[in-house]
Amino acid sequence: MSSGTCGVCVGRGINFPVALEGALKLKEISYIHAEGYPITEVKHGPMALIDAFMPIVVIASRRDKHYNKVLSAVADVAKRKGAVIVITDGDKSDFEGKAEYVFQVPSTLECFFPLLGVVPLQLLSYHIADLRGLDVDRPRNLAKSVTVE
Repeated sequence: MSSGTCGVCVGRGINFPVALEGALKLKEISYIHAEGYPITEVKHGPMALIDAFMPIVVIASRRDKHYNKVLSAVADVAKRKGAVIVITDGDKSDFEGKAEYVFQVPSTLECFFPLLGVVPLQLLSYHIADLRGLDVDRPRNLAKSVTVE
């Protein structure tokens, strides 16, 4: 991701807040504009922006009862040559030919997946910031303490 690049993080159901957290970390640590969306809304805006320079991070739990719909959305993004990064507890082969990168987390109950799925997003933000030469220990404009009046 170069300067000025932006990204989209998407998730479904219980993983939508994970997508929001991923976008937040990209903004706070890497200074890259990113938006979190429910994956069901990708066709209503972000799809128009997707190209080889627009990374889209997909959080996909195989225990989600709509996992096949997530796979379908990933295929739609791949058709538009989007740079797809997937975080999943599913089989990597589910995303073969559709995603540039697939990060697997251990399989767990669906309610615990967000705890595991957020870690690769935090590491992604950290490493992007490091590659950009940013001080990851001192992000700008973040209050690290609560001020009480």
